[in-house]
This record gives sequence, C-alpha cells and structure tokens, in this order.
Amino acid sequence: MMAGVESVEIKVVRLAHGHDLPLPDYATAAAAGADLLAAIDTDIELGPLERRIVPTGISIALPVGFEAQVRPRSGLAAKNGVTVANAPGTIDADYRGEVGVILVNLSKEPFRISRGMRIAQLVVARHARAVWREVSALDETERGAGGFGSTGVAAGSSTHG
Repeated sequence: MMAGVESVEIKVVRLAHGHDLPLPDYATAAAAGADLLAAIDTDIELGPLERRIVPTGISIALPVGFEAQVRPRSGLAAKNGVTVANAPGTIDADYRGEVGVILVNLSKEPFRISRGMRIAQLVVARHARAVWREVSALDETERGAGGFGSTGVAAGSSTHG
C-alpha cells in the first residue's frame, strides 16, 4: 500500500465464468483505478456504434458510504474509440449482482473483445448523502448562473460549432 493512501476492504465473489481471471488490480502503485477484465467465453466483436454489457466475472460488496465508479480506459478510448457508455457507471453499496461494463464502440471499425482483456477501470470512492433544504434564493457568486463554457475557452481550443 502506498504511503498516505487510504485503503478499504472490498469483499469480492469470483463467479464461475471468471474462475481463472485475476481479481481487479492496480497497474501501478499510484493508480486510482483497478482494471476490470472481460469474463467472456468467446470473443465479442463490437461493431461501430454498437454497445454491449460485458461481464467481469465478479460481484462485490462495498461498505456503506462508498461507491465504485466504472470508468473508461483511456487507451481503449484514444486508440480504438471504445468507451464506457454511461461513464462513470455507479455501483452502489447495496448492489450484489455481477459487475458489468457497458462498452460502446464510437469508431468506424469493429473492435474485438477477448477473454481477460482489460476493458474498464474501477475507482472506489467515499460519498456523502445530501440533505435537501428548499430555500427561496441562493447566495450570489461571481460566476452566478453561468455554465456550459461561460468561463471562457481554454488556450489553443477551437470554438467551431
């Protein structure tokens, strides 16, 4: 464990179709996301603009107060146009089913997924429950209601659209 990094125990059940695959693991000591692997028996060809839920062969039990976020792998997105459709996908502490990854192929070429391929990453994070309190007005800020690019365009960015 890396100094200064909090750890939390996550109970994992390896399902029958994931029996020979490693549990989620971190590629480097400072990585935030643990790799999720495809627990499939036959290759999947994901066509252009096709999406599919890919099983991981594991179920997890998160402690209350934690969530797991299923996030895309940057290499798959950059090199192949394959990403997580609902990024990030949220796994709640009371979910006990198999972790599935909704992959979508945004490229013009088919993409082949094979057994044991790293298809996504899982980030475990604390969360808080909001207590909603209705008020008649919100406090003023310098930004106010400006959003969706209202603070400007980053240097080197294009404003075509």
